[in-house]
Amino acid sequence: MDITEVNAVLSQLMDEYGALPTAREEIRVWNRSGVERLHLGDGTSVVFKYAEGPFANEHIALGIAQNAGLPVPERLAIVRTPNLLGMLLADLGPAVRDATDSEGAALAVAVHQVTDTGGLPTLDSSQLALMPERMINQFGLLGVDGTALEAAHALDKIADSRIDGAELEPFGFCHSEWHPTSVHVGQGGTHLLDFARAFRGPGLLDLASWYGTVTTPDPDLLTGYIETYIAAGGPNDAGRDRGGLPAALWALGWHRVWAADWFTHQMTIGWACGVEKTWTTAISRHLTEAVKLLNG
Repeated sequence: MDITEVNAVLSQLMDEYGALPTAREEIRVWNRSGVERLHLGDGTSVVFKYAEGPFANEHIALGIAQNAGLPVPERLAIVRTPNLLGMLLADLGPAVRDATDSEGAALAVAVHQVTDTGGLPTLDSSQLALMPERMINQFGLLGVDGTALEAAHALDKIADSRIDGAELEPFGFCHSEWHPTSVHVGQGGTHLLDFARAFRGPGLLDLASWYGTVTTPDPDLLTGYIETYIAAGGPNDAGRDRGGLPAALWALGWHRVWAADWFTHQMTIGWACGVEKTWTTAISRHLTEAVKLLNG
């Protein structure tokens, strides 16, 4: 990321906001995005969030969420250049505790009930089913073979038979990175964070991401979370079989395909330079898990 451009965007944001920072405090900074707390001369603070590439349209998703009445941080100023998004957001302060599963399920219900998603991309059954074939083609360009390629071929063979039910409710606004860390419980209430990759699609993919992808997929754990989600007001269809599989197997399997497709896309745009082996290992693991899950 070009730090010179980040600083130039920050300067534009502060001009728009009408203040100057007296200090910058890193909260979380990655290679392609970052979050900082800016301390201002009057003793207040705001949050500076910046991102490039596929992350650079979060302001649109936040606008959709805000218009729908979802609890998201207020956008104070926005600058979007061809390469970079910069936002000033209201400072929510430190989190006081982690969100519970019950809180996460209830908030997911509210997110998925939003159906006016404007120009956000839609991830429906046809788009999901195309992912294994797309990865096979991209693997050829990237020189990826072995386990990842074998698993992608296996998924391509079963995709059409396992995709049924993708448009069952819940089908609407999806957060896409639904984890406890995306729910900020602070002194000023509860807010939702990190909508950078939001889309319209199957809400079960959000539920499948709640417990992360580092540990072995646990269908029983997800089944319990789906039941909590339904009890919180989610549609009963959330628990229905899809593609001939129980809802939890279907959701975990297709979420792993979706995650592997995302990693593969990042490799195609050069975001894995120097750590290709780490990325292909993650892709192989996700696809191997997906084959087991979607084969029932």
